[in-house]
Amino acid sequence: MMICVTASDKGLSAEIDPRFGRCRFFIFIDTETMQYRSLANPGVSAAGGAGPQAAQFVADQKVKVVLTGQVGPNALTTLNTLAIKIYEATGGTVEEAVRQFREGSLKEILDQRIRF
Repeated sequence: MMICVTASDKGLSAEIDPRFGRCRFFIFIDTETMQYRSLANPGVSAAGGAGPQAAQFVADQKVKVVLTGQVGPNALTTLNTLAIKIYEATGGTVEEAVRQFREGSLKEILDQRIRF
């Protein structure tokens, strides 16, 4: 399965960036092989609408799941509309978040609450 993790830098050893729309990098990981790609968030400096822009960018990469900390209401709505599940991952590295996801220990973000 292809998932996306918000990160402060490139690679699996990067720290989780708790912001979705304004994270520095998206790490796209195949959970079967652990092969990954690190891509800079093109909307990190957007004047407005960073969350929905980030959601569409992530969707274009064909992911099924996002691991992140904070998700604003517009990004959450966009991700929900695109049938992308969101799990709360705070602190630690990208690799640790993926391990926790695979173990089933991350909480799915299901509602329209703003995560700050």
